[in-house]
Amino acid sequence: MDLKEIQNLIKFVAKSGASEVKLEMDDVKITIRTGSETETTYVQQMPMQAAPVIQQQPQVAAAPAADASTPAAVTSEDSKYVTIKSPIIGTFYRKSAPDKPVFVEVGTEIKEGDVLCVIEAMKLFNEIESEVSGKIVKVLVDDSSPVEFDQPLFLVDPS
Repeated sequence: MDLKEIQNLIKFVAKSGASEVKLEMDDVKITIRTGSETETTYVQQMPMQAAPVIQQQPQVAAAPAADASTPAAVTSEDSKYVTIKSPIIGTFYRKSAPDKPVFVEVGTEIKEGDVLCVIEAMKLFNEIESEVSGKIVKVLVDDSSPVEFDQPLFLVDPS
C-alpha cells in the first residue's frame, strides 16, 4: 500500500463519518480514528525486517465546505485568493537543486500545470503542480521545511 492509497483512505474515512476504521493486510496494519475535532492515523508496516511506524499527530479537521480531494481550495468566501495546499507529507523545497533557481517567487504569473515546488517524501521528490492560473501573492512555507498533508503552501490571485 503506497502513500497515495493511504491518503485516499484517510479522506474516505473522514467523509464517511465513521469514528474508527481498522484495516489489516499481509504486511500493513492501519487504524484511522476520527472525531468531531481531531483525526488520528496510525500506519504500521510489518515486513520481515523492522520498518518505521508512520504516525500522524492529531490535527483540527478541515472545514467540510472545502473540497479535500484537490490541492487548491478557496481560503474563505470573501477572500479572492486561492490557497495551494500540500497533497502529501514531506519536506518542502522551492527549487529542484541547491544550485538551481526557485520555481516561483511572489509576483510570478503561473498557469495550470506549472511546477510550484517539490516535496520530498520517503526519498522521492514529488513535483507539485498548480491547478489554477494566476499570480503568486504569498509563499507560506520556508524552504527545506517539513509540511503536513493539506497544509497551505501558496496564496494565488486567480484574477
